[in-house]
Amino acid sequence: MHKTVKTLSVAMIVVIMTLMSAACAKNDSGGAEGKAKLDFVWFSDGNEGEIMKSIIQDYETANPNVKINMIEVPYKDLSTKLKTMISGGQPPALARISTTELGGFANQAVDLSESNGGLDNYTAQFVDSLKPFYVVNGKAVAAPMDVTANGLIYNKTLFDKAGVKVPASPDEVWTWEEFSAALKQVMDKGGAKYGLVWDYTPQRWSTLLYQFGGSMMSPDGSKATINNAEGVAAAEFFKKLHDDGIAPSSVWFGGENPNNLFRTGTVAAHLAGNWMIGNYKDITNFEWGVTYMPKAKQRSSVPGGKFAMAFKNSGVEKEATDFINYITTKEVNAKYTKEALFLSPRKDNAQLDYAFGKEMMEVFSDELNNTVPAAAEDWSRQTIVPKFSNDLKTTISEIISGKVTAQAGLDKVAGLIDKAIADEKK
Repeated sequence: MHKTVKTLSVAMIVVIMTLMSAACAKNDSGGAEGKAKLDFVWFSDGNEGEIMKSIIQDYETANPNVKINMIEVPYKDLSTKLKTMISGGQPPALARISTTELGGFANQAVDLSESNGGLDNYTAQFVDSLKPFYVVNGKAVAAPMDVTANGLIYNKTLFDKAGVKVPASPDEVWTWEEFSAALKQVMDKGGAKYGLVWDYTPQRWSTLLYQFGGSMMSPDGSKATINNAEGVAAAEFFKKLHDDGIAPSSVWFGGENPNNLFRTGTVAAHLAGNWMIGNYKDITNFEWGVTYMPKAKQRSSVPGGKFAMAFKNSGVEKEATDFINYITTKEVNAKYTKEALFLSPRKDNAQLDYAFGKEMMEVFSDELNNTVPAAAEDWSRQTIVPKFSNDLKTTISEIISGKVTAQAGLDKVAGLIDKAIADEKK
Protein backbone atom coordinates (compact mmCIF):
# COMPACT_ATOMS: atom_id res chain seq x y z
CA MET A 1 0.00 0.00 0.00
CA HIS A 2 2.77 2.40 1.02
CA LYS A 3 4.68 1.62 -2.17
CA THR A 4 1.58 2.32 -4.32
CA VAL A 5 1.05 5.73 -2.70
CA LYS A 6 4.71 6.59 -3.23
CA THR A 7 4.48 5.53 -6.90
CA LEU A 8 1.35 7.66 -7.38
CA SER A 9 3.03 10.68 -5.75
CA VAL A 10 5.98 10.42 -8.09
CA ALA A 11 3.62 10.05 -11.03
CA MET A 12 1.64 13.13 -9.95
CA ILE A 13 4.81 15.17 -9.64
CA VAL A 14 5.85 14.13 -13.16
CA VAL A 15 2.40 15.11 -14.51
CA ILE A 16 2.46 18.50 -12.77
CA MET A 17 5.98 19.24 -13.99
CA THR A 18 5.02 18.23 -17.53
CA LEU A 19 1.97 20.53 -17.47
CA MET A 20 4.02 23.42 -16.13
CA SER A 21 6.72 23.06 -18.74
CA ALA A 22 4.05 22.77 -21.47
CA ALA A 23 2.46 26.00 -20.28
CA CYS A 24 5.83 27.73 -20.31
CA ALA A 25 6.58 26.38 -23.78
CA LYS A 26 3.25 27.63 -25.11
CA ASN A 27 3.57 31.09 -23.62
CA ASP A 28 7.33 31.33 -23.86
CA SER A 29 6.82 33.36 -20.72
CA GLY A 30 9.15 31.49 -18.37
CA GLY A 31 12.75 31.18 -19.44
CA ALA A 32 15.85 31.50 -17.34
CA GLU A 33 15.09 35.10 -16.45
CA GLY A 34 11.46 34.40 -15.50
CA LYS A 35 10.23 37.16 -17.83
CA ALA A 36 6.85 37.26 -19.55
CA LYS A 37 7.60 37.32 -23.27
CA LEU A 38 5.12 39.21 -25.43
CA ASP A 39 5.28 38.67 -29.20
CA PHE A 40 4.08 41.89 -30.89
CA VAL A 41 3.24 41.50 -34.60
CA TRP A 42 3.89 44.88 -36.20
CA PHE A 43 3.86 46.60 -39.59
CA SER A 44 5.15 50.08 -40.41
CA ASP A 45 4.07 52.76 -42.89
CA GLY A 46 6.93 55.10 -42.02
CA ASN A 47 9.08 55.78 -38.97
CA GLU A 48 6.54 54.61 -36.37
CA GLY A 49 8.25 51.23 -35.90
CA GLU A 50 11.40 52.94 -34.60
CA ILE A 51 9.31 55.14 -32.30
CA MET A 52 7.53 52.08 -30.89
CA LYS A 53 10.86 50.35 -30.25
CA SER A 54 11.90 53.33 -28.12
CA ILE A 55 8.59 53.15 -26.21
CA ILE A 56 9.06 49.41 -25.68
CA GLN A 57 12.55 50.04 -24.29
CA ASP A 58 11.13 52.51 -21.76
CA TYR A 59 8.42 50.04 -20.78
CA GLU A 60 10.84 47.15 -20.32
CA THR A 61 13.06 49.33 -18.13
CA ALA A 62 10.10 50.16 -15.90
CA ASN A 63 8.80 46.57 -16.05
CA PRO A 64 11.84 44.25 -15.87
CA ASN A 65 9.57 41.18 -15.69
CA VAL A 66 8.36 41.80 -19.28
CA LYS A 67 10.15 41.26 -22.60
CA ILE A 68 8.42 42.46 -25.77
CA ASN A 69 9.49 40.83 -29.02
CA MET A 70 8.49 42.91 -32.04
CA ILE A 71 7.81 40.71 -35.09
CA GLU A 72 7.88 43.04 -38.09
CA VAL A 73 5.98 42.03 -41.24
CA PRO A 74 4.93 43.87 -44.41
CA TYR A 75 1.32 45.05 -44.14
CA LYS A 76 0.26 42.80 -47.03
CA ASP A 77 1.37 39.76 -44.98
CA LEU A 78 -0.19 40.83 -41.67
CA SER A 79 -3.48 38.94 -41.90
CA THR A 80 -1.81 35.72 -43.12
CA LYS A 81 0.82 35.90 -40.36
CA LEU A 82 -1.83 36.28 -37.65
CA LYS A 83 -4.01 33.49 -39.04
CA THR A 84 -1.01 31.15 -39.21
CA MET A 85 0.02 31.85 -35.61
CA ILE A 86 -3.54 31.48 -34.28
CA SER A 87 -4.32 28.28 -36.21
CA GLY A 88 -1.01 26.82 -35.04
CA GLY A 89 -2.01 27.32 -31.42
CA GLN A 90 0.61 30.04 -30.88
CA PRO A 91 -1.31 33.37 -31.05
CA PRO A 92 0.84 36.44 -30.48
CA ALA A 93 0.31 38.51 -27.36
CA LEU A 94 -0.21 41.64 -29.41
CA ALA A 95 -0.61 43.01 -32.92
CA ARG A 96 -0.84 46.38 -34.60
CA ILE A 97 -3.90 46.12 -36.78
CA SER A 98 -5.83 48.29 -39.24
CA THR A 99 -9.57 48.78 -39.67
CA THR A 100 -9.50 46.18 -42.45
CA GLU A 101 -8.51 43.33 -40.12
CA LEU A 102 -10.35 44.34 -36.94
CA GLY A 103 -13.60 42.49 -37.65
CA GLY A 104 -11.87 39.34 -38.84
CA PHE A 105 -9.93 38.86 -35.58
CA ALA A 106 -12.52 40.25 -33.13
CA ASN A 107 -13.45 36.78 -31.82
CA GLN A 108 -9.82 36.05 -30.95
CA ALA A 109 -9.30 39.38 -29.14
CA VAL A 110 -9.20 40.15 -25.44
CA ASP A 111 -11.98 42.53 -24.31
CA LEU A 112 -9.89 45.49 -23.15
CA SER A 113 -12.81 47.18 -21.43
CA GLU A 114 -13.27 44.38 -18.87
CA SER A 115 -10.28 45.43 -16.78
CA ASN A 116 -10.67 49.15 -17.52
CA GLY A 117 -13.90 50.13 -15.81
CA GLY A 118 -16.35 48.88 -18.41
CA LEU A 119 -17.09 49.78 -22.02
CA ASP A 120 -18.44 53.33 -21.57
CA ASN A 121 -15.54 54.32 -19.35
CA TYR A 122 -12.99 52.81 -21.74
CA THR A 123 -14.35 54.29 -24.97
CA ALA A 124 -14.79 57.76 -23.42
CA GLN A 125 -11.03 58.35 -23.81
CA PHE A 126 -11.09 58.14 -27.60
CA VAL A 127 -12.70 60.16 -30.41
CA ASP A 128 -16.29 59.04 -30.90
CA SER A 129 -16.02 58.43 -34.64
CA LEU A 130 -13.67 55.47 -34.05
CA LYS A 131 -16.02 53.56 -31.76
CA PRO A 132 -17.80 51.50 -34.47
CA PHE A 133 -14.43 50.14 -35.60
CA TYR A 134 -13.09 48.71 -32.35
CA VAL A 135 -16.29 47.98 -30.39
CA VAL A 136 -17.66 44.66 -31.63
CA ASN A 137 -20.65 42.97 -29.99
CA GLY A 138 -20.32 45.19 -26.94
CA LYS A 139 -16.61 44.46 -26.45
CA ALA A 140 -13.55 46.67 -26.93
CA VAL A 141 -11.55 44.28 -29.12
CA ALA A 142 -8.70 46.74 -29.73
CA ALA A 143 -7.37 50.12 -28.62
CA PRO A 144 -6.90 53.05 -31.02
CA MET A 145 -3.26 54.03 -31.52
CA ASP A 146 -3.73 56.71 -34.15
CA VAL A 147 -6.58 58.07 -36.19
CA THR A 148 -6.74 59.20 -39.80
CA ALA A 149 -9.02 61.75 -41.42
CA ASN A 150 -9.67 62.62 -45.04
CA GLY A 151 -9.10 66.28 -45.81
CA LEU A 152 -7.88 68.95 -48.17
CA ILE A 153 -4.29 69.94 -48.94
CA TYR A 154 -3.81 73.00 -51.15
CA ASN A 155 -1.07 74.77 -53.10
CA LYS A 156 -0.73 78.06 -51.22
CA THR A 157 1.57 79.55 -53.87
CA LEU A 158 -1.06 79.12 -56.62
CA PHE A 159 -3.93 80.37 -54.42
CA ASP A 160 -1.90 83.47 -53.44
CA LYS A 161 -1.04 84.13 -57.08
CA ALA A 162 -4.73 83.99 -57.96
CA GLY A 163 -5.68 86.21 -55.01
CA VAL A 164 -7.91 83.53 -53.47
CA LYS A 165 -8.05 83.22 -49.69
CA VAL A 166 -9.00 79.85 -48.20
CA PRO A 167 -11.36 79.58 -45.17
CA ALA A 168 -9.47 80.53 -42.01
CA SER A 169 -11.93 78.95 -39.57
CA PRO A 170 -14.75 76.36 -39.54
CA ASP A 171 -17.24 79.25 -39.66
CA GLU A 172 -15.97 80.16 -43.14
CA VAL A 173 -16.24 76.71 -44.75
CA TRP A 174 -17.13 76.88 -48.44
CA THR A 175 -19.96 75.06 -50.14
CA TRP A 176 -18.87 72.80 -52.97
CA GLU A 177 -20.17 75.35 -55.49
CA GLU A 178 -18.09 78.09 -53.85
CA PHE A 179 -15.04 75.84 -53.75
CA SER A 180 -15.45 74.91 -57.43
CA ALA A 181 -15.62 78.61 -58.34
CA ALA A 182 -12.47 79.26 -56.28
CA LEU A 183 -10.63 76.42 -58.03
CA LYS A 184 -11.59 77.79 -61.44
CA GLN A 185 -10.17 81.15 -60.39
CA VAL A 186 -6.90 79.51 -59.30
CA MET A 187 -6.79 77.78 -62.69
CA ASP A 188 -7.55 81.00 -64.61
CA LYS A 189 -5.47 83.50 -62.61
CA GLY A 190 -2.99 81.35 -60.74
CA GLY A 191 -1.96 79.18 -63.67
CA ALA A 192 -2.98 75.84 -62.14
CA LYS A 193 -3.29 73.10 -64.75
CA TYR A 194 -5.87 71.29 -62.61
CA GLY A 195 -8.04 72.43 -59.74
CA LEU A 196 -8.34 69.25 -57.72
CA VAL A 197 -6.87 65.75 -57.64
CA TRP A 198 -8.75 63.12 -55.64
CA ASP A 199 -7.32 59.83 -54.43
CA TYR A 200 -8.48 56.86 -56.51
CA THR A 201 -10.10 54.94 -53.66
CA PRO A 202 -13.75 54.32 -52.76
CA GLN A 203 -13.00 55.38 -49.17
CA ARG A 204 -11.78 58.81 -50.27
CA TRP A 205 -14.70 59.19 -52.72
CA SER A 206 -17.16 58.40 -49.93
CA THR A 207 -16.18 61.69 -48.25
CA LEU A 208 -18.40 63.39 -50.83
CA LEU A 209 -21.17 60.82 -50.26
CA TYR A 210 -21.40 61.68 -46.55
CA GLN A 211 -21.19 65.42 -47.19
CA PHE A 212 -24.19 65.09 -49.52
CA GLY A 213 -26.11 63.35 -46.73
CA GLY A 214 -25.74 59.84 -48.14
CA SER A 215 -24.39 56.55 -46.85
CA MET A 216 -23.45 53.14 -48.25
CA MET A 217 -25.71 51.22 -45.87
CA SER A 218 -28.53 51.88 -43.42
CA PRO A 219 -27.47 52.66 -39.81
CA ASP A 220 -28.30 49.09 -38.72
CA GLY A 221 -26.42 47.60 -41.70
CA SER A 222 -29.50 45.77 -42.95
CA LYS A 223 -29.71 47.21 -46.47
CA ALA A 224 -27.93 49.30 -49.10
CA THR A 225 -28.64 53.02 -49.25
CA ILE A 226 -25.89 54.16 -51.63
CA ASN A 227 -28.35 54.49 -54.53
CA ASN A 228 -30.74 56.90 -52.82
CA ALA A 229 -31.14 60.53 -53.94
CA GLU A 230 -28.18 61.75 -51.84
CA GLY A 231 -25.85 59.08 -53.18
CA VAL A 232 -26.81 59.80 -56.77
CA ALA A 233 -26.32 63.55 -56.22
CA ALA A 234 -22.82 62.92 -54.82
CA ALA A 235 -21.85 60.77 -57.82
CA GLU A 236 -23.27 63.29 -60.30
CA PHE A 237 -21.37 66.13 -58.65
CA PHE A 238 -18.15 64.11 -58.77
CA LYS A 239 -18.75 63.61 -62.52
CA LYS A 240 -19.33 67.37 -62.90
CA LEU A 241 -15.93 68.15 -61.35
CA HIS A 242 -14.39 66.06 -64.15
CA ASP A 243 -16.71 67.35 -66.89
CA ASP A 244 -15.81 70.94 -65.96
CA GLY A 245 -12.09 70.16 -66.19
CA ILE A 246 -11.50 70.89 -62.52
CA ALA A 247 -10.43 67.31 -61.79
CA PRO A 248 -8.24 65.43 -64.30
CA SER A 249 -9.72 62.22 -65.71
CA SER A 250 -6.21 60.70 -65.71
CA VAL A 251 -6.50 59.77 -62.01
CA TRP A 252 -9.88 58.03 -61.90
CA PHE A 253 -9.67 56.24 -65.21
CA GLY A 254 -6.06 56.57 -66.19
CA GLY A 255 -4.31 55.42 -63.03
CA GLU A 256 -2.16 58.55 -62.68
CA ASN A 257 -0.78 59.10 -59.17
CA PRO A 258 -2.42 62.18 -57.57
CA ASN A 259 0.55 62.60 -55.18
CA ASN A 260 2.92 62.96 -58.13
CA LEU A 261 0.58 65.43 -59.84
CA PHE A 262 0.33 67.62 -56.74
CA ARG A 263 4.12 67.57 -56.30
CA THR A 264 4.59 69.15 -59.73
CA GLY A 265 3.15 72.39 -58.34
CA THR A 266 0.55 72.62 -61.11
CA VAL A 267 -2.44 71.37 -59.10
CA ALA A 268 -4.45 73.66 -56.82
CA ALA A 269 -5.61 71.05 -54.28
CA HIS A 270 -5.45 67.38 -53.31
CA LEU A 271 -8.23 65.57 -51.44
CA ALA A 272 -6.33 62.94 -49.47
CA GLY A 273 -5.67 62.50 -45.75
CA ASN A 274 -3.57 63.68 -42.83
CA TRP A 275 -0.88 61.06 -43.62
CA MET A 276 0.14 63.23 -46.57
CA ILE A 277 1.51 65.91 -44.23
CA GLY A 278 4.54 63.73 -43.56
CA ASN A 279 4.67 62.68 -47.22
CA TYR A 280 4.71 66.27 -48.52
CA LYS A 281 7.10 67.55 -45.86
CA ASP A 282 10.00 67.56 -48.33
CA ILE A 283 8.28 69.78 -50.96
CA THR A 284 10.37 72.91 -51.51
CA ASN A 285 9.32 74.17 -54.95
CA PHE A 286 6.09 75.77 -53.64
CA GLU A 287 4.26 76.55 -50.42
CA TRP A 288 1.40 74.32 -49.39
CA GLY A 289 -1.02 74.00 -46.51
CA VAL A 290 -4.24 72.41 -45.26
CA THR A 291 -7.67 74.00 -45.33
CA TYR A 292 -11.18 72.92 -44.41
CA MET A 293 -13.06 70.71 -46.82
CA PRO A 294 -16.19 72.18 -48.40
CA LYS A 295 -19.64 71.02 -47.35
CA ALA A 296 -22.77 70.04 -49.25
CA LYS A 297 -25.72 69.29 -46.93
CA GLN A 298 -23.21 68.90 -44.10
CA ARG A 299 -19.54 68.65 -43.22
CA SER A 300 -17.92 65.22 -42.91
CA SER A 301 -14.63 63.40 -43.18
CA VAL A 302 -14.08 59.64 -43.09
CA PRO A 303 -12.21 58.21 -40.08
CA GLY A 304 -9.73 55.38 -40.09
CA GLY A 305 -6.72 54.39 -38.07
CA LYS A 306 -4.51 51.74 -36.55
CA PHE A 307 -5.16 49.78 -33.37
CA ALA A 308 -3.45 47.54 -30.82
CA MET A 309 -5.07 44.15 -30.20
CA ALA A 310 -4.34 41.59 -27.47
CA PHE A 311 -5.10 37.94 -28.26
CA LYS A 312 -6.79 35.28 -26.18
CA ASN A 313 -4.90 32.07 -25.36
CA SER A 314 -1.48 33.70 -25.52
CA GLY A 315 -0.97 32.92 -21.85
CA VAL A 316 0.10 36.52 -21.24
CA GLU A 317 -3.24 38.28 -21.68
CA LYS A 318 -2.86 40.42 -18.55
CA GLU A 319 0.65 41.57 -19.49
CA ALA A 320 -0.54 42.33 -23.05
CA THR A 321 -3.49 44.37 -21.73
CA ASP A 322 -1.20 46.25 -19.33
CA PHE A 323 1.12 47.17 -22.21
CA ILE A 324 -1.77 48.38 -24.38
CA ASN A 325 -3.02 50.49 -21.46
CA TYR A 326 0.47 52.00 -21.26
CA ILE A 327 0.88 52.90 -24.93
CA THR A 328 -2.60 54.46 -25.06
CA THR A 329 -2.06 56.77 -22.07
CA LYS A 330 -2.17 60.50 -22.81
CA GLU A 331 1.60 60.98 -22.43
CA VAL A 332 2.86 57.92 -24.30
CA ASN A 333 0.33 58.25 -27.13
CA ALA A 334 1.28 61.92 -27.48
CA LYS A 335 4.95 60.95 -27.93
CA TYR A 336 4.06 58.27 -30.48
CA THR A 337 1.69 60.38 -32.59
CA LYS A 338 3.78 63.56 -32.43
CA GLU A 339 6.98 61.86 -33.58
CA ALA A 340 5.22 59.85 -36.31
CA LEU A 341 3.17 62.88 -37.48
CA PHE A 342 -0.08 61.04 -36.77
CA LEU A 343 -3.34 62.31 -35.34
CA SER A 344 -3.98 61.13 -31.80
CA PRO A 345 -7.18 59.15 -31.17
CA ARG A 346 -7.39 60.51 -27.62
CA LYS A 347 -9.80 63.37 -27.00
CA ASP A 348 -7.31 65.02 -24.62
CA ASN A 349 -4.58 64.99 -27.31
CA ALA A 350 -6.49 66.95 -29.95
CA GLN A 351 -3.89 69.75 -29.85
CA LEU A 352 -0.35 68.48 -29.80
CA ASP A 353 2.85 70.45 -30.20
CA TYR A 354 4.05 68.87 -33.44
CA ALA A 355 7.51 69.84 -34.66
CA PHE A 356 5.98 70.17 -38.14
CA GLY A 357 2.43 70.85 -39.32
CA LYS A 358 0.80 71.66 -35.97
CA GLU A 359 -1.89 73.93 -37.45
CA MET A 360 -2.51 71.49 -40.31
CA MET A 361 -3.12 68.64 -37.87
CA GLU A 362 -5.62 70.79 -35.99
CA VAL A 363 -7.63 71.30 -39.19
CA PHE A 364 -7.75 67.52 -39.69
CA SER A 365 -8.85 67.10 -36.06
CA ASP A 366 -11.66 69.56 -36.71
CA GLU A 367 -12.73 67.54 -39.76
CA LEU A 368 -12.98 64.46 -37.53
CA ASN A 369 -15.02 66.34 -34.96
CA ASN A 370 -17.50 67.23 -37.72
CA THR A 371 -17.78 63.72 -39.18
CA VAL A 372 -21.20 62.08 -39.42
CA PRO A 373 -21.78 58.68 -37.74
CA ALA A 374 -22.54 56.98 -41.09
CA ALA A 375 -18.89 57.32 -42.18
CA ALA A 376 -17.63 55.10 -39.35
CA GLU A 377 -20.70 52.83 -39.36
CA ASP A 378 -20.22 52.02 -43.06
CA TRP A 379 -16.46 51.51 -43.08
CA SER A 380 -16.39 49.53 -39.84
CA ARG A 381 -18.38 46.73 -41.53
CA GLN A 382 -15.25 45.08 -42.86
CA THR A 383 -16.87 41.70 -43.46
CA ILE A 384 -19.21 43.41 -45.94
CA VAL A 385 -17.22 46.29 -47.48
CA PRO A 386 -14.47 44.24 -49.23
CA LYS A 387 -17.17 42.38 -51.18
CA PHE A 388 -18.23 45.51 -53.08
CA SER A 389 -15.56 48.22 -52.65
CA ASN A 390 -13.61 47.43 -55.84
CA ASP A 391 -16.87 47.38 -57.82
CA LEU A 392 -17.79 50.75 -56.30
CA LYS A 393 -14.45 52.21 -57.42
CA THR A 394 -14.91 50.86 -60.96
CA THR A 395 -18.50 52.09 -61.08
CA ILE A 396 -17.55 55.64 -60.04
CA SER A 397 -15.02 55.64 -62.91
CA GLU A 398 -17.75 54.46 -65.30
CA ILE A 399 -20.06 57.24 -64.08
CA ILE A 400 -17.33 59.86 -64.63
CA SER A 401 -16.70 58.59 -68.18
CA GLY A 402 -20.43 58.54 -69.01
CA LYS A 403 -20.50 54.80 -69.54
CA VAL A 404 -23.38 54.50 -67.03
CA THR A 405 -25.66 57.00 -65.30
CA ALA A 406 -25.14 57.68 -61.61
CA GLN A 407 -28.47 56.03 -60.78
CA ALA A 408 -27.83 52.89 -62.85
CA GLY A 409 -24.29 52.52 -61.58
CA LEU A 410 -25.20 52.91 -57.93
CA ASP A 411 -28.22 50.61 -58.33
CA LYS A 412 -25.78 47.93 -59.43
CA VAL A 413 -23.52 48.57 -56.41
CA ALA A 414 -26.56 48.54 -54.10
CA GLY A 415 -27.40 45.07 -55.41
CA LEU A 416 -23.89 43.87 -54.52
CA ILE A 417 -24.17 45.38 -51.03
CA ASP A 418 -27.53 43.71 -50.40
CA LYS A 419 -26.14 40.38 -51.60
CA ALA A 420 -23.12 40.71 -49.28
CA ILE A 421 -25.43 41.50 -46.36
CA ALA A 422 -27.64 38.51 -47.17
CA ASP A 423 -24.62 36.19 -47.48
CA GLU A 424 -23.37 37.38 -44.11
CA LYS A 425 -26.63 36.30 -42.44
CA LYS A 426 -26.53 32.74 -43.86
